[in-house]
Amino acid sequence: MTILVTGASGNAGGAVVESLAEHGIPARALVRSATDLPAGVEPVYGDLNKPSTFADSLAGVSGIFLLSGYDHVEDLLANAARSGVRKVVVLSSSSLDGPLSNAIAAYHHATEEAVKATAMAWTFLRPNSFMSNTLRWLDQLRSGDEVRVQFPDVPIATIHPRDIADVAVRALQGEHNGEVLRLTGPVALTPVEQVAILGEGIGRALTAYPMSRAETHAALHASMPEPYAGAIEEFFGNGTVDETTVNDTVEQVTGRPPRTLHQWVHENASLFA
Repeated sequence: MTILVTGASGNAGGAVVESLAEHGIPARALVRSATDLPAGVEPVYGDLNKPSTFADSLAGVSGIFLLSGYDHVEDLLANAARSGVRKVVVLSSSSLDGPLSNAIAAYHHATEEAVKATAMAWTFLRPNSFMSNTLRWLDQLRSGDEVRVQFPDVPIATIHPRDIADVAVRALQGEHNGEVLRLTGPVALTPVEQVAILGEGIGRALTAYPMSRAETHAALHASMPEPYAGAIEEFFGNGTVDETTVNDTVEQVTGRPPRTLHQWVHENASLFA
């Protein structure tokens, strides 16, 4: 068994690389440039938007951890099938619980459909927002102890990337074929509560500033293209996606409870120094 991990330098892909290494499963990590990798993980240099750049590295690969939303995914999947890949685990999204018409749900749905159209086995992971999204507050924390939070009254059961990764590794070993797995963290917390946990973990007296809907709208549309900003407002402002409800999928698959935000902050406190 050898697994190719796409997005290996990102939060989810990096966690999958770590989990595979801990399980002693040989892996190849698709990266754009040299980076530190655990022992037993081989770097593959290429561009996920250009499947031809790493087509030769699919030889001997049994499974792929695949990110959604990249160009020419059909070409990548055709290369994989020709190389004898047997399983694809897709990092999809909770957005597919709602309307498929918005920009974020649409690209995840397109990737899922492309994978379904192949003869390879598949598992789709649809996680809640990541605990590592807390890092979006870094710039604010460099300026002071106040954190401006969007959708302050919406509790979210955020998930630790390693929990996503541990589920992915089970699936890459042949479990949960043909299943769509919704993944949540252990408890739903408002952004205000998340800020309090972060402050406690890094030893700072942080306060949360609850942004109004108008302020949130302006901030989102200033930071990303309109279709994506509008999709996020649909999800959390209009409630078209439920990331509040907690389920037990992580525990059912891995045999242990999902990690808490306190754990994530403890593990990553140095990033906020």
